[in-house]
Amino acid sequence: MRDSNVPKFLHQDLDLFNGIIKDLFPTVHIPNIPYGHLEVQIREVLKKQKLRDPPDYVKKVIQVFETLLVRHGIMVVGETGTGKTTCTNCLAKALTELEGQIDDPMYRKVTIQKLNPKAISMKELYGHTNVDTNEWFTGLIPHLVSEVVLKDKSENKYWILFDGPVDALWIENMNTVLDDSKMLCLANGERIKLPSTLTMMFEVQDLRVASPATVSRCGMVYLEPMHLGWEPIIDTWATQFDEPKEEEVKEGDQAKTCLLYTSDAADDMQCVDLGGRRIIKKKKKKK
Repeated sequence: MRDSNVPKFLHQDLDLFNGIIKDLFPTVHIPNIPYGHLEVQIREVLKKQKLRDPPDYVKKVIQVFETLLVRHGIMVVGETGTGKTTCTNCLAKALTELEGQIDDPMYRKVTIQKLNPKAISMKELYGHTNVDTNEWFTGLIPHLVSEVVLKDKSENKYWILFDGPVDALWIENMNTVLDDSKMLCLANGERIKLPSTLTMMFEVQDLRVASPATVSRCGMVYLEPMHLGWEPIIDTWATQFDEPKEEEVKEGDQAKTCLLYTSDAADDMQCVDLGGRRIIKKKKKKK
């Protein structure tokens, strides 16, 4: 109950949910499941990409993994800049690297196939029959699913990631895929059974026009801006410059200690205030 509901709640709703669980099961202690190797590998992947690893954000990546264990359809929901793409890519790389280190069926190589469902028409997405020649043209989704079903018999994981808005025009045809039957039904009468290694993943900003039938079939992980924060974004941006050095910058009547970042490609020097995290620009001195 906790693992399937906590990822979709807002931060301010967690205290209320935990209180309800405690009232219903006052004598039951629910321990947190340790993901030691996975958490360490997630942090390593983020560091290799020169990204920061806030604890709340790493926890969200683990929640995506927990949702994948119980659902074959998952939606990662959040505003732009909350780290949705980095979350899925980081988890895929971490699971791939753990395959050779730990003998566990949960850790397998992950291949991601991304597409924007709103960039092409419905005929190109699912396939259509030419009315003149009565010839069937396979769509993009059946093609990706057939590649996994027919060509790869291994235990490797495949994620088909729909990176675009969810609406009733195309998502309703996925209902049979997302329910327990895991069957892709096409207009020509063909039915493709999804293997257990295939996951349908959706990366969306909101679910305003999604129907309850679709939402109820998917696992939800909601990312809020507070999970990432603005500090990691600034710190990651600063890594493109040379190694920082401390310097005193006089602004008005006050002298402040800052980290000075310089770049040969830039005409300015960026000075990040250590106290208020405020950015001060200085012109480079010409030699």
